[in-house]
Amino acid sequence: MNRLWLPVLLLVLGAVVPAHAQPAGDPSPLQYRDRAEENRFHALTAELRCVQCQNQSLADSNAQIAHDLRREVLALMQQGRSDAQIKRFLVDRYGPFVLYRPQMDGGNLLLWFGPGLLLLIAAGVLVVHVRRRGRQLAAPIADEADQEEREW
Repeated sequence: MNRLWLPVLLLVLGAVVPAHAQPAGDPSPLQYRDRAEENRFHALTAELRCVQCQNQSLADSNAQIAHDLRREVLALMQQGRSDAQIKRFLVDRYGPFVLYRPQMDGGNLLLWFGPGLLLLIAAGVLVVHVRRRGRQLAAPIADEADQEEREW
């Protein structure tokens, strides 16, 4: 029985010891031509979503694909492409989800205006309900007043 405790103890300790795996880092820093290009790069990558993380911008993500996409964005910038062309390239490749602020079109019109429309409908229903309720409460009071006038 004592012989079984040693392997079990070793298994438990092996499971408890955390692995010291490090995420794959960016091997070399990005090289910008000037300060304006760096500022444009940071502004652009803040508007793009990491396709793996999905809840972080391309600028904030530490995923390997984010490193690769940042390099690709910088290369496209240095080729002379505009921000709109770079966004179009990424949308064609990964879909409109890559944009934090997607363009308004027929496919996502409900997403843009749906919450406001629901709020207006709810406000309208509330107003109608309050007015009906007010009339229902006012009607018995008016009936009582009419009866009192008839009694006099």
